[in-house]
Formats: sequence, C-alpha cells, structure tokens
Amino acid sequence: MIRCETSGVEGTRGIAAAVAALVQDGDLITLSGGLGAGKTTFAQGLAGALGVTDRVTSPTFTLANRYHGRLVVNHLDVYRVNGAAESRDLGIDELLDDGVTLIEWADVIMAALPPDRLDVRFGFGEGDDDRRLEFEFEFGGGQWSGRASALMATLEPWAATPRGSSC
Repeated sequence: MIRCETSGVEGTRGIAAAVAALVQDGDLITLSGGLGAGKTTFAQGLAGALGVTDRVTSPTFTLANRYHGRLVVNHLDVYRVNGAAESRDLGIDELLDDGVTLIEWADVIMAALPPDRLDVRFGFGEGDDDRRLEFEFEFGGGQWSGRASALMATLEPWAATPRGSSC
C-alpha cells in the first residue's frame, strides 16, 4: 500500500496527474471514500493530465461520461447502482478495451470488478482541505504490479510518513 497526503484540491489533482503519466490503455482505477473526499477531483486531475479539455464532472445521474485526450477516459459513478449484479449492465468489460476507466464509489461493485486494477481510497485529514489517499494493487500479477516501482517513485512527493509528513 502507498499512502499519500495532500493539503488541498491542487495536491489531489497533482497526485492524479502523476498517476496519469503511468496509465495505459485498458487500465482500471477504482475511487472509494466518503462524500467530498476527492474522488471527482482526482478524476479531473487525471483527465486533465491526459489532455482532456472538456469539463469533468461526476456522472452521478448519468452513471458514465466519456472524455477524449491522449487516452479515452471512461468515468463512472456507481453510487446509485445496487450491487454487483446490476453493475453488469454498465458494460465495464467493454470499457476496459478502450482507454482508462475510473469508477467512483467502486466499493459498491468491487465483487464484479477484475482484480487487475489500481484501488484508490480517499479519506479526510486533520484540516478542512487535507486528504489522505491510499493506493493498492495486486502484487505479483497484473499491469499495475509491473509498474509498482514507478508508481512509488512518482508519488514520493506526497508520501505519508508515520508523523504525517509528505510521501
């Protein structure tokens, strides 16, 4: 697990931009955490770093948005989906064939997702604008496992230490 901390929206977008430098066609990134924890901000930062010029918003009511940049960005919000069975209607397998796919509130459908993914959990820090991000992926297999060293290096500026310093 890689733990990072930010002290504002720009920090969260900066982390997402750093991750964007490593994403590849077919990647799945899950975003989990409470309301206002930074999931959409992360999606905005990643999409912007991939050259998306459209306004990136949470697809809470549309369920999915698609953006075009260096890679296609599929942005889903499954907050209103009732479990893994209902998620099959979203066509996630097909989305993974084209671009990078971000899923907000992914913990709702985690059982229906493939194991080869980068999981990002968002939490609140001590200050109003402070956020904690935890990155996890399957070691020993999958696309992200092969990029573990690069991911750790790119997130180093935000790394959290036991006393709360940066990565």
